[in-house]
Amino acid sequence: MLSTNSSTTTCLRGISRRSRAYSQLYLRRASLLPPYLTRTAMPKTTTDGPVSCLFGVVKPSGPTSMSLVNDIKRLVANSPLFVEEKKLAQKGQKSGKRGKYGRDAVKIGQGGTLDPLADGVLVVGVGKGTKKLSEFLDCVKEYRTTCLLGCETDTYDSEGKQVRVAPWHHVTREQVEKALEQFRGEIDQLPPIFSALKMDGMPLYEYARQGKPLPRPIEKRKVTVHELELVEWLGSDHFFKLPEKKFSKEEQEAMEKALKSVDTSVSIKDEPDQEVPSEKPPTAFVLRMKVSGGTYVRSIVHDLAHALGSAGHVVTLTRSRQGRFALEPKDEGDRACVPWEVFKEALTDEGEADEDGRKAWEREVIAKMEVV
Repeated sequence: MLSTNSSTTTCLRGISRRSRAYSQLYLRRASLLPPYLTRTAMPKTTTDGPVSCLFGVVKPSGPTSMSLVNDIKRLVANSPLFVEEKKLAQKGQKSGKRGKYGRDAVKIGQGGTLDPLADGVLVVGVGKGTKKLSEFLDCVKEYRTTCLLGCETDTYDSEGKQVRVAPWHHVTREQVEKALEQFRGEIDQLPPIFSALKMDGMPLYEYARQGKPLPRPIEKRKVTVHELELVEWLGSDHFFKLPEKKFSKEEQEAMEKALKSVDTSVSIKDEPDQEVPSEKPPTAFVLRMKVSGGTYVRSIVHDLAHALGSAGHVVTLTRSRQGRFALEPKDEGDRACVPWEVFKEALTDEGEADEDGRKAWEREVIAKMEVV
């Protein structure tokens, strides 16, 4: 037994010496190989790239939604976070201008346009994320909007021309809160005549501008207003002004002609306020609402003003939530949005990459994106 144990020990020592020798030989050979062949294989993470994802952007008031998406695409299409580095290199070799051809290397889109006047949440999809954007057209959205009484415009907001003026002095906070009741729940909503909706192939706004009779009444839409409340009464303590541009008499007549073709009771005429003219601006107030997809916030403000015996239009509009993307995340599963300034700065200067090869704007997107 003693001799057997001694032989076993000697054998194991031999194996150990040979193992160390093989290990040293491997290390010497490995040191001569390129780094990519000796690098330890690590499991791929969701940010290794290229990734497909959804993320929210905080749109500023002014630019169109698509102009912002196109600007973001300039960054995304040249980022290894979203495009394979091999493809980026190939595009650069073919064109000599990586950016021009790189834009075709990745798909990007947005899940619901905001008007130029509006700001707030704009959902962007990249790669396979573009296939998920349709769900944000019909999802529940939240808005905060300011209504200015005394005048309505062709676009129902301050970007348009004055169509007519109406009295506003008589409107009180209590009257507004009472009138809101008829706009809660499921309602039939009439889209604005000055909208891009088409009837027999022609946009509605073309009928209004040209004074052409509508082929048929504008079809009302069933929408749901889950929540609607008056959150701030500004009165005349604000700096909003009525639009300077006004409809000419001919434009008023053309619009009235188009609308009367389906509703003979329509009248587009100024209704001067009988109160003594005041230097103070007309009454304004702020509404918060939670609505179903397809709801026209501008129409709610327009119709509410009519219900108050006045006229009104939107002067500010903020989309505070679109589905699970929100300006102020508060529920489980909510996602914050990337401020537009992050992309704006990167378009001028992307800055240096960190130790992981990520630029500042990419890190912001990674922190807030939803991988698809």
